[in-house]
Amino acid sequence: MTFNFNAPYSSARLPLFARNVVSTSHPLAAQAGLRMMLKGGNAVDAAIAAAATLTITEPVSNGLGSDAFCILWDGQQLHGLNASGNAPQSWTPDYFKRKYGADVATPPKRGFDSVTVPGAVSSWVALSERFGKLPFADLMEPAIDIAERGYLLPVVVQQKWTAAMPELQSMPGFAEGFLPWGRAPDVGELFQFKAAARGLRAIAESKGQAFYGGEIAQAIERFSVQHGGTLTAKDFADYRPEWVTPIAQNYRGYTLHEIPPNGQGIAALIALGILEHFDVAGLPVDGVDSQHLQIEAMKLAFADVYRYVADPSAMEVTPAQMLDPAYLASRAQLIQMNKAQDFGAGNPVKGGTIYLTAADENGMMVSFIQSNYMGFGSGCVEPEFGVSLQNRGHGFNVQSGGLNPANLVAPGKRPFHTIIPAFLTQDGQPVMSYGVMGANMQPQGHMQTLVRMLDYGQNPQAACDAPRWRYNAGYSINVEADMNAQTVQGLAQLGHHMDVINDSYQDFGAGQFIWRMGDPKVQGYVAASDSRRDGQAVGF
Repeated sequence: MTFNFNAPYSSARLPLFARNVVSTSHPLAAQAGLRMMLKGGNAVDAAIAAAATLTITEPVSNGLGSDAFCILWDGQQLHGLNASGNAPQSWTPDYFKRKYGADVATPPKRGFDSVTVPGAVSSWVALSERFGKLPFADLMEPAIDIAERGYLLPVVVQQKWTAAMPELQSMPGFAEGFLPWGRAPDVGELFQFKAAARGLRAIAESKGQAFYGGEIAQAIERFSVQHGGTLTAKDFADYRPEWVTPIAQNYRGYTLHEIPPNGQGIAALIALGILEHFDVAGLPVDGVDSQHLQIEAMKLAFADVYRYVADPSAMEVTPAQMLDPAYLASRAQLIQMNKAQDFGAGNPVKGGTIYLTAADENGMMVSFIQSNYMGFGSGCVEPEFGVSLQNRGHGFNVQSGGLNPANLVAPGKRPFHTIIPAFLTQDGQPVMSYGVMGANMQPQGHMQTLVRMLDYGQNPQAACDAPRWRYNAGYSINVEADMNAQTVQGLAQLGHHMDVINDSYQDFGAGQFIWRMGDPKVQGYVAASDSRRDGQAVGF
């Protein structure tokens, strides 16, 4: 029997209730995390095991050469970790102009000149050393086993794998790593990644040292030189992840926390700070006015984010200035309920990602995101250790001036980054760890799902299942095909340029949510996993 794996009907998942929970975008990764909890590990151990497994089971979205961010509640307070990569020491504007022409605007989209130093592995090590309970090597066991023995390809991952093949099949190491038999694997077909198993073993045995200055870094340097790159083992050895204090915005009696720049999480905070000036709950949840208001708030947020956010050492303004209540109130006044607008940046100066979350019965909650940026990242796959390298360097500017001068490429600098974990508290206590994957959809998903929960009382799975829109630029809005047709028409009449999209994976992200119901030993958590991916929430 040959099955048709296209979904003929829309389906709604039910939320999961448990005292110990892992929610990820692939069932095997969720189960890997749960295995760690059953061994006596905590939510951090579970998150690391799940993240390592996802580099194998969802390679379109992440790999051993990814970046990562994390927000976690340790039982007493919040911590933030920025494990986004730095530019190689060779990268200057002149380097790219000499190589690609005087008018080049950004580093290339693919290839070694799009690769910054990957930070994901460093995040696993840092989290394990500071908060984990189990030996680090134990956390790599599920991923090593799956990479060595293989797994059967699920529907959504297979579709995106196949779609990426024409662009990437000639990139260094890509066909060897990801095109067995000269093609993408079919749905249900066994995929093995023995090179990545070797890489994971080396990482496990050395607690990450092999990756940062050791044998893996040296192999990547040789591979880089062979294919015209300048990434060196010293670039890896010099890299360190950074513990940071999350930034926050109050909304409806709760507080949303995000990682500070160089990431775009501040966009969700700005949008919510603007929406705080409107009675959103007084508008029909799926009606024109509610959706229009959220779209316009998100436009205003992105106008400032794209103008100002970069490596914090280079920014012209601070996050505090961008989130100043008086400034956000002035931005809210620009919204008109009877028409769409194309907003410019204000002046706040006075004068292809995976997301997972885990929580345990002792109260630890982890919000973790890991990404190679665009599908399969740079397309470069180091063949000895199976390191699929991200393309975050494409996020830099090469020309001085322009929309965001602070994002100019420089040695050791971090580019503007899209991946963002989120965390919700109330009165200083944890409420929810959550995130929504998908480039600039991420802050939009953070805002849309949170509004549904806090303004309209929708449970996390319902808020996750609800149809979404995605702002692009100007007046352009993508909207999922199952959004109410009258709402879509009404938004178009206000001047929004509505484009109905059938591919929810491509345009609307996917989320994972864990909401704390009370004392986790007694009341536990309610968890949700997005039906737009192959994922699952599991628990006990």
